[in-house]
Amino acid sequence: MSARNKLKLFDLTMITVGLVIGMGIFRTATDSAQAALTPTIYFAAWIAGGIIALCGALTYAEIGSRFPVTGGYYKIFAECYHPSVAFAINCIILISNAASLSGVALIGSEYIAQLVFDQPASDVTKAFIAMGAVLVFYFVNLAGLRLSSGTQNILMIIKIGMVLVLIGALFFPGADSLVASTAAASPTDHSTMDIIKSFGIALIAVSFTYGGYQQTINFGDEVHEPRKTIPRGIFIGILMIIGLYLLVQMAYVHAIGFEQLKTTRGIAAVVAERMFGPTGKTIFTLLLFMAVLAYVNVLLLSNPRVMYAMSKDGILPKSFARKDEKRDVLTVSLSVFAAICILVLFFANTFDKILGFTIFLDSIGMATSAATIFILRKRTSHLNGTGIYTMKLFPLMPLIFISAYAFVGISIFLNTPSLAITGLVVFAIFLAIYFLIVKGSKKPQRE
Repeated sequence: MSARNKLKLFDLTMITVGLVIGMGIFRTATDSAQAALTPTIYFAAWIAGGIIALCGALTYAEIGSRFPVTGGYYKIFAECYHPSVAFAINCIILISNAASLSGVALIGSEYIAQLVFDQPASDVTKAFIAMGAVLVFYFVNLAGLRLSSGTQNILMIIKIGMVLVLIGALFFPGADSLVASTAAASPTDHSTMDIIKSFGIALIAVSFTYGGYQQTINFGDEVHEPRKTIPRGIFIGILMIIGLYLLVQMAYVHAIGFEQLKTTRGIAAVVAERMFGPTGKTIFTLLLFMAVLAYVNVLLLSNPRVMYAMSKDGILPKSFARKDEKRDVLTVSLSVFAAICILVLFFANTFDKILGFTIFLDSIGMATSAATIFILRKRTSHLNGTGIYTMKLFPLMPLIFISAYAFVGISIFLNTPSLAITGLVVFAIFLAIYFLIVKGSKKPQRE
């Protein structure tokens, strides 16, 4: 790839922010508030989520600096554990990402349909709108890495601007019920186990909202000076996200109060209407759809690179590694992932259930992928002192991150054991596929 086409620091920072700020910040506040017994627990979960994300960001920054390869999130599992683990976890991640993209596109179509149609749009109409969004950005990505990353930069500026508008609610008259709610429901009114359980369940939604930045390491050698740019892009991006998220939560509670937040759907549009009236709600709905497009674009940008890496290892057919060198596009992987997203749209009504067990599997994937830093540090010790990024307070930061996601996984298992068990069964099925089909199909190629 030519140096001109490679991703620069600003590009990678915007990709990091785009991978994290999807639709979660505009809807999971309600889920987290419902789980939290008090506003104190609610804000504690968001602060803890930010600290955990920062520890994870620094961990993945060093992983990306020590192992800068395209499809890195797949490659670290294969390199440090076993190809079967890499295959199983990344197949799950690809499916969950396709489901997330499709579900988010569908949510966006529901918002935009309210503005376009006088009557409520049918499910089929909304699905076609979502498919249209996927197809538009499929062709944007097909046109080349520079165009898709440039488009992402523009969409992310719009999305960040929209988040800043929400934060502006802090300067408008609001419910001002935070102090009253805290006094009425002090943590001392609940047992220690109730508080821990409430915090754990609230952290599930928070962890989902903060997740995604680990996929930044998928771009590897497509980044200009990756050993420096990857850690800087991840670090700057996650700091921006933490600040924006905490301010948005304060704005939500200020605008409508903690108790109403527990039952309010479409919270972002409601806050915009409180600030600017019906016209403001309309404009914000349009911007919300733009935010959806940014999320669609960044997942179409990132996930084909995992499929490329799996193909290079012989786990997926060779065609998945096919690349248009002139435009730097993984044509087959991009087309297949986009097709999966469109197919999933027909089953988007089960998005919440799909998301439930994939969050459980993501907690396993995040913990085990972060743990590879201990292996990589030993295997790449010769890189020490050569200018690569090395995190401070090692091993404290990766241990905090790993422990936190283990806690999230346990909380999901205790709260919704059926979804956790389903996730483990699906993971086991992909392991079996690897040993029964994939591994067997690779043997003739070596002979």
